[in-house]
Amino acid sequence: MRPVVSGALALARSCHPEPTVAVTLLVTALAITTGRDLSGVLIVTAAVLTGQLSIGWLNDHLDAARDRAVGRTDKPVVSGAVSERTVGVAAAVAAVACVPLSLASGWLAGSLHLVAVGAGLVYDLGVKSTRWSVLPYVVCFGLLPVFVVLGAPGSPAPPWWLPVGGALLGAGAHFANVLPDLDDDLVTGVRGLPHRLGAGGSRLAAAGLLLTASVVLVAGVLSAGAAVPVPLALAAPVVAAGVLAAGFAAGRRPGSRAPFRAVMVVALIDVALLVAAGPVLVGP
Repeated sequence: MRPVVSGALALARSCHPEPTVAVTLLVTALAITTGRDLSGVLIVTAAVLTGQLSIGWLNDHLDAARDRAVGRTDKPVVSGAVSERTVGVAAAVAAVACVPLSLASGWLAGSLHLVAVGAGLVYDLGVKSTRWSVLPYVVCFGLLPVFVVLGAPGSPAPPWWLPVGGALLGAGAHFANVLPDLDDDLVTGVRGLPHRLGAGGSRLAAAGLLLTASVVLVAGVLSAGAAVPVPLALAAPVVAAGVLAAGFAAGRRPGSRAPFRAVMVVALIDVALLVAAGPVLVGP
């Protein structure tokens, strides 16, 4: 029993659990606030979870050789806690399961979610090493909230600012997510857009994109009449700008992770705005 449990835990660690859990929780919260019943929320959660699992597992399966080359012993495949084949099979199973779970929300909504998952898989398959590396994030995060809204009762049309805000959030997350691994990636030949811009350029890109997402989402939330106090909504971009300024100032010290943490705080502010918009996205 112990080997089975340890193997399952190693497999779970191979799925990139932090972003997988974060994205799944975000979409689940949005599904709840847009009025889905319990079964609808569970279907959305399962669809997004399987999609994110397939992306994370495929990434670790394909990157095994690169991770070994830079000594990433924190990776279960590299440490031998789980085999490359097991991770690859898990990715395939999750991708297959994602199809009916996505389409359970309707053909249009489900198809858009499958496009979002496909964008993540394409990133793993090689786009991550090109100057177009940000595009899969734009597509995936732009379509995820649309999937939730279109699958809600009545299939309401999402407002323009919803996919735009999601796309900006995803693009900013891409630059922030790559920051800690820039040096290792360059050693193994990964040269996505953040690597071409460098650490400084990537920090600025992440900050600018996430701050713009804040402005777009605040404008959308207020124009839609969401039950968010106007002063609180207007304060969000100001707080975000202050956090970024403080983070970048502290980040002048060598080895500081303050800019990365600041970007993550701003991402959380954007996520809160996105979820706050949920009740007004489906109408009365």
